[in-house]
Amino acid sequence: MGGSAGSGSAAEAGARHARWLLVGALTVQFLVSLDMSVVNVALPDIRGDLGFGRDGLLWVVNAYALAFGGLLMLGGRLADLAGPRRVLTAGLVLFGLASLAGGLAWSPGSLVAARAVQGVGAAALAPVAFALITLAFPAGLARSRALGLWGMAGAVGVLAGGVLTDLAGWRAVMLVNVPIVAFALAAAARTGPVGRQRRTGARLDLAGALLATGGTTLLVLGLVRASDDGWSSAVTLATLGAAVVLLAAFVAVELRTPSPLLRPGLLRGRPVLTANLFCLLLASAQFGAFYFVSLYLQLVLGYGATATGFAFLPFCAGVVAGSILATRAVAVLGIRRLMTVGGALAALGMGWFAATATVDGSFLASILGPSLLCSLGIGLCFVPLGTAATTDVVPGETGMASGLLNSSRQVGGSLGLAVLVTVAAQITGGATGPGALSSGYAAAFWVAAGLLAAAALAAYVLLPGESRAAGGGPVASRTDAAEHEGDAAGR
Repeated sequence: MGGSAGSGSAAEAGARHARWLLVGALTVQFLVSLDMSVVNVALPDIRGDLGFGRDGLLWVVNAYALAFGGLLMLGGRLADLAGPRRVLTAGLVLFGLASLAGGLAWSPGSLVAARAVQGVGAAALAPVAFALITLAFPAGLARSRALGLWGMAGAVGVLAGGVLTDLAGWRAVMLVNVPIVAFALAAAARTGPVGRQRRTGARLDLAGALLATGGTTLLVLGLVRASDDGWSSAVTLATLGAAVVLLAAFVAVELRTPSPLLRPGLLRGRPVLTANLFCLLLASAQFGAFYFVSLYLQLVLGYGATATGFAFLPFCAGVVAGSILATRAVAVLGIRRLMTVGGALAALGMGWFAATATVDGSFLASILGPSLLCSLGIGLCFVPLGTAATTDVVPGETGMASGLLNSSRQVGGSLGLAVLVTVAAQITGGATGPGALSSGYAAAFWVAAGLLAAAALAAYVLLPGESRAAGGGPVASRTDAAEHEGDAAGR
């Protein structure tokens, strides 16, 4: 009886710790999504308040994007080596201090510096939040529900960024991060040990970290410059060329080091490889489309900033609905079918955007309908995407896998924006009238639809047909076995 009571108490404590861990992970995802989206709505207010020039204003976005994208792999690996809770705590403190500094910024330089430090903190937080979910919840319905909530937290963060900026100003949105960070720290303190808190005998691959950080940063910078200076400019070509050299050197180092930042064998698994390819294509379409939907609403349909923020509400609602539906559907359809269906629906919705992005478009036909269809498809993808990205990944490499997935997302977003901006510019030819702009935006939407269709095709062709997230399928059982082995080793 004593043993039974002890087991029951341990199980109850474990469930309580898992709930607090999920709260902390969702709070982190909300924070990262909020600060990735808020500046796009707040840029006009920031420029007027701090006196930014046109080129300088872009660095409010780019400073965060470069630090975030360049350090994601390192953040994920540090979580594996030092323990996820340590990295989570350090990332939250850094993010909170940077948010405070950003909210109190007195000059363009001070805000850009704060945004860069925010990006560093976010690079530690984003992969850890995802990794904690995969470590704390076994493969199956429990993990599917957690991943669905994770996707919803991101959508709510995007919506809250626009609404808070319109209602309270950009400084309030930066400063509100401070109490949110305090809440996340309190939630993290209520959790118990998760996985291996520290890997003994493993060393940080310093050479790989420097090469990956430098290569990824230059890649994101090159893609950002391509959207501004063009693909054939000397700056763009030199930056992208240097990125290729550094990333090639990174691959060579990883093939030889005993404790790599990214183990090359991780990408030999078809689910992990497909998840990262799918995520890159999905982010390429989604990030660019967000940008052009906002421009279409304001420059063609004549919406103000507040109305534009609320016009994205149906999209966020669709992502939430899709994520909820996916938590049940993945057990029935499996990873492969659900990612294929989700990608196909998203492609159809994006095609709807393209077909109705005209001068005489309306909210119902040009925004509401395509937003709901596209976002429902994207929401359906979050749960199976997260499951595929960690299939057959041992607990000691969950941070590595999470950092890789987040890097694919960040690079994909930058790549998609650069490509779609180029496509739209070729169509408009420099014209600024509503007719020319709507034609350019429509062309960008068609390309985005093609990217989503390619993602759906990749999932259908590359993923094993028997993959299932629950119900005792082969993928689920292998992942569970790896998790139990890792937990035993951690104990």
